[in-house]
This record gives sequence, structure tokens and C-alpha cells, in this order.
Amino acid sequence: MTAPPSPPPKSGLIRSSLVLSGLTLISRFMGLARDLVLTARLGASATIAADAYYTALSFPNLFRRIFAEGAFTSAFVPSYTKTLGGDGQAEADRIASDALATLAAATLLLTLVAQLAMPWLMYAINPGYASDPEKFKLAIVLTQISMPYLPCMAIGALLSGVLNAHRRFIVTGIFPTILNAVMLIAVWPQNDPIRAAYAASIGIPIAGVLQAGLLWWGAKKTGAHIRLRRPRLTPEIKSLIGLAIPGAIAASAVQINIFISGILASQVAGGRAWTEVAARLYQLPLGLIGVAVGVALLPRLSTAIQAGDHEDAQGATDQAVIFALALTAPAAAALVAMPFFLIDGLFTRGVFTVEDARQTGQILFQYGWGVPAFVLARVLQPAFFARADTKAPMRFGLISVAVNIVLGLSLFPLVGVQGIAAATSAAAWLNVLQMAVLLARRGDYSPTMKAWSRIARITAASAAFGGLLAFASYQRAWLEAPLEGVRVLGLGPKEIAVLCVSAVGVGVYGLLLLAFRGITPSEIRTALRRRAGDAPLPTDL
Repeated sequence: MTAPPSPPPKSGLIRSSLVLSGLTLISRFMGLARDLVLTARLGASATIAADAYYTALSFPNLFRRIFAEGAFTSAFVPSYTKTLGGDGQAEADRIASDALATLAAATLLLTLVAQLAMPWLMYAINPGYASDPEKFKLAIVLTQISMPYLPCMAIGALLSGVLNAHRRFIVTGIFPTILNAVMLIAVWPQNDPIRAAYAASIGIPIAGVLQAGLLWWGAKKTGAHIRLRRPRLTPEIKSLIGLAIPGAIAASAVQINIFISGILASQVAGGRAWTEVAARLYQLPLGLIGVAVGVALLPRLSTAIQAGDHEDAQGATDQAVIFALALTAPAAAALVAMPFFLIDGLFTRGVFTVEDARQTGQILFQYGWGVPAFVLARVLQPAFFARADTKAPMRFGLISVAVNIVLGLSLFPLVGVQGIAAATSAAAWLNVLQMAVLLARRGDYSPTMKAWSRIARITAASAAFGGLLAFASYQRAWLEAPLEGVRVLGLGPKEIAVLCVSAVGVGVYGLLLLAFRGITPSEIRTALRRRAGDAPLPTDL
């Protein structure tokens, strides 16, 4: 029998988060390269291909984010960790095998039903396409092609949970790069927008199979022996489903809000594409920081709560909140300070026009001020899930969705697609506020005075950083003038300017953060250094 993993070291949370964030950063840069190629090939308002493709990507991705980054992992990891520590690897393998069989069967059935019903579902997903029969038909076909990605990623979610419980984060951080690589290979040779949309959609399920295979191999390397078997509704699986269903609603509130935003955006030609391009930038900190911290936090919180160690649970959550805001607040400041500069510099080329960039920049601005809330939701949810409470976040998630719908419907006729983004950000902040208030009332978690002091300093440093970036955006013509006629690796003046401002900005924010004492050099060294008694980060996985 494989020995269960030792309790997670108390100083290892930020290091584990940094490992995941670093690997996710690689994936996100590959994703940015993928999106630059996609926008150049597909465009936005000028073709029907972009809106149809982003529909095909978003529908299975909605479930991917619910399962792979949300409720199922949040329900499964505490149960698996508890069984692994108390009953050993063999019993944990049995539960994981039953869970895998149930999850695979459910998502395969859902995929088949969705594919058959897609002509009718499309009226609900994107009602705005109905006025354009060619776009409507293309969106149906592409979404049917992409739907098998769902069971692959549901299986991957469970295997990621197994890896996380064993504190093996490297494979979990690497596997998203497969999707980006496959889609780049598929789309790069295409010149026609429709052909490019088909190639990208076919690449989605191919990447899903490869991703699930990598995670299966990774789980096996930990000593876990998860077997394929017929689904069985054992008492453990019934309990897991009972936790996962309300957790799915809670953990996916942000994603449901984003999906609803896409439905409203489909009323405008190019609206879906504008929203998706903006999402590529504002979801960078969500995937890079929020998910990484949440994944690393949940196993440690589960262990601390089971051991009755309130001090460790408090310290871990404080660490996670401060670390998340130290990286998220400046990202939000950048998105609010120079949205058009970012979009135009990175994406305007091929059939993606300056007007597309202007519309996308307005949407990005509204999403930008919601970014800290998107990430904090990922940080606070484990405080509920680790205590086997998925119902309270579910209630908050439902309220958030309702507010998003009401605000979106109210603002869309007034200010267009950017009003949908503003509604999503407002709903996200409401969701976080509700979770924070309940955790404080229960006595489960409230930031210490030291944590509040750090949060204030981080906010001040980020505000100063945003002011500098806004000035750089205002002086954009002056920054680009010396670069006129310069090309480096195919990049022109506007691309070089935005990349240079972003690169210099990272260094400037680091200095501001140290100057405001939002974080100290000794804390950075402590986070990166392995102390005596800490478990080493795995190198084999």
C-alpha cells in the first residue's frame, strides 16, 4: 500500500501557488499567441466565423471551468484527501474509480444530448444569431464538433484532484498548454476564416483527449491506481454528488455570468468576439492567480480543519488573500488604465479592425474593475468547501447570477455590450461581499489587522501604478513615434510599444510594492526558499 502523503507544510502554500502560477503563465502566453493568430484569421465583426467559433469554444468551456476549476474538484479533493489520510491509498483509489465512472457517464450523456439538441439549444445560447441563418448554422456545427471536449475535461478534473491531493501540481499546471499548442498547429496554416474556424473547433476535442491522457499518466505516477468500471451510486458517490451539485452553482457563478453576457452580446455583430477577446486578457489573472491559489489552498485548509488547527486555517487564508491581491490589483489597474492601448497593440491586424479594438477596449475596461472580485471568489470558496459547506456559496452564486441578468438587461440597451461587462463585474463583487460577511459572522475567517494593513498598502501601490500606466496610454503617440518603421520579429511600432510599457510596468510595480511595504524582500525570500522540514516540490511530476 502506498503511504498517504504527509500533512502539507505550513509555509508551502505560496510556493505551491507560485509553481502553479508559473506553469499557468507559460500556458497563458501560449494562449495569447493562439488568440493573436485566431483574431487575425477570424476577425470579429467583419466575418461570421469569429462569433460562431467563440460559441463553439465557450459552451464546452463553461462546463470545463465548472468541473475542472470549480465544484467537482472542490467537493472531491477534501473527500479524497480525508480517505487517503485515514483509510489509505487502496480505499481512496476505490472512491476515485467510482467517481470517475459516474462523472464520465454523466458528461458523455450530456454531450450526446447537447449534440443532438444543438439546433434548438442555439436559440437559447445565442438568440441573436437567428437573424443570420448562415452564422446560426455554422455555430451549430462547430459547437457539435467541440462538445466531446467536455467529458475529456471532466475526467481531467477528477485526475487533477488526485494529483492535488498528493500535492503534485506540475502536471496540473502543464496540461492546459496542450490545448494552445494543438489549436496553434491547426489554425496557423489557414487563410480562410471559415476554414480556420473549422480547424480550431476540430482541434478542441483532440486536445481534450491528449490532456486527459497526460493527467491519467500523472495520477498513475503518484501511486494511485484508478480503474475504469461501470458507474455505481455508492454511499460515498451519493454524498459527493450532494456536495458537488450546489458547489457547481457556487463555483461557477462567475462563469455563468460570463456565459449570460455572451448570450446578450450575440445580439450585436461581432459582440461575441469582442467579449471573448476581452476575456483573454481579464481572465489571465483569474487563471494565473485565482485558480492556482484556490487549488493549492484547498488541500491545506482541509487538513487544518480536520485537525482542528484554526490558527493554520486563518494563516493560510490570510496568505492566500494577500498573495492574490498583490498580483491581481495591479492587473486590474492595468486593464482599467489602458484597455484600448492593450487591445489595439496586441490584436489589431488581419480582419480584426481598429473599430473592433475600440469596442473590445470598452468592454475590457468594465471587466477590469471586476478582476479582483473574480480572483477573490476563488480564494474564499475553499474556506466553505473545506468545511463541506457548498450550499451557502450556492445561494450567493444564484443571487449573483440574478443580479447580473437584471443589470445586464438594464444596461445593454443604454450603453451596449460594455454594459453587460459592467453588470458581470458588479455581480462578482456582490458574490465576494456575501461570502466575506458570512465567513466573518461564523467566525470561520476574517482578515487580521496585519492582513488589512497589507491590503491597504497593496491597493495604494496599485493605484499609483495605474496612474503611471494611464499617463503612458495618453502619451501613446509619443512612445510610438521613435519606433516608426522599426520591426522586430514581425512586430511593428504599436506592438513593441505596448510590450515595452507592459514589461517596464512589471518592474515599476515591483518597486512600488516594496516602497509601500505591501510585501517585503524577506517575505519574497521566505516564499521562494524551502525551509528545513518543508516537503520538497516534486520534480518528477
